[in-house]
Amino acid sequence: MNSDDFSELRLEGVSRAFGKSAALADLTLTVKRGEFVALLGPSGSGKSTALNCIAGLLPLTAGTISLDDRRVDHLAPEQRGFGMVFQNYALFPHLTVRGNIAFGLKMRKVPRAEITRRVDAALALVQLSAHADKQPGQLSGGQQQRVAIARAVVVEPPVVLMDEPLSNLDAKLRHEMRAEVRRLHQELGLTTIYVTHDQEEALSLADRLVVLSDGRVQQIGTPEEVYLRPINSFVADFMGYRNLLSMTAHGVDGADHLLLRGDGIELTAVRNDESVLDGPVTVAMRPDDLVVGQSGGNQFSAVVTSIEYQGRDFEVQAVATSGAALFLRTPERLIVDQSISIGISPERLMVYPATKKSTPAAPVPEHEAV
Repeated sequence: MNSDDFSELRLEGVSRAFGKSAALADLTLTVKRGEFVALLGPSGSGKSTALNCIAGLLPLTAGTISLDDRRVDHLAPEQRGFGMVFQNYALFPHLTVRGNIAFGLKMRKVPRAEITRRVDAALALVQLSAHADKQPGQLSGGQQQRVAIARAVVVEPPVVLMDEPLSNLDAKLRHEMRAEVRRLHQELGLTTIYVTHDQEEALSLADRLVVLSDGRVQQIGTPEEVYLRPINSFVADFMGYRNLLSMTAHGVDGADHLLLRGDGIELTAVRNDESVLDGPVTVAMRPDDLVVGQSGGNQFSAVVTSIEYQGRDFEVQAVATSGAALFLRTPERLIVDQSISIGISPERLMVYPATKKSTPAAPVPEHEAV
């Protein structure tokens, strides 16, 4: 089967439990042919479990997986025909680059002349023709990852599955390989499902993001939708809204704005969630949206506690008079213990119904994407 033989991959209620623990619960998703979908979330969110279920490496506890109207969840991995790119490359060290790329074709008993033609084309595509007779140990990490990608796509699979394929590379090479992965996806018309914990990677590569937490889907949308309009406080936090404050909303029925109060801070926000009117809320703010010395519609005071030089600007931690820890990015040269005024536009505040995981308006630990 090749990528022209189907129009969509459908997951309906896909679940996987280990004992009484649900690693993945009720994942329903349709991936169109030619689409690039990223499964995004922190460690333990269920993204790799989902990929392994699609690949056939893990049996389902519930649900179905279909290519168009043909169910494939009962098939062995090799019968599904999907391409797989692993985090650790999984190359055969005793085979040459050419031998590694040709392996899947030989297993499928493709005629020798066809193998040669397709391997040569794959080598040219990943720009490794000059390294065809080398062994993996003679290649750089980025070159090894190109071999792994070529091996996956040379069999012309209906779907290519990638499990954090760039995480072992250094930052510069990872950035270069992102562009390479996207180029190959577009040139070959691949259908790609890509697992990552890196928000920037997902935003730059994918047509759609599936954000997972604790085995459950939190939000599905385009990169722009997920980045600009996170659906809940978890997605907001994961997508870079490092400042999460517990406050109380005082709304007027039918009004577009909310008055927010909490520990000496008073803010006005444009209502982004129709269910929010009055009561406890979580208020999310991006560090980039906090402006030093400008009101922007909201203004409050804080004292600088830490400064890190980031090249073009500074990453600053500050404590508001309420005791709330805040993170901001600014080109302003500040000093520790300096009193500053911080402004933020009402349109830049995200307000969500309070949950048990809401962070109180007290020192907030530094967000880490893991």
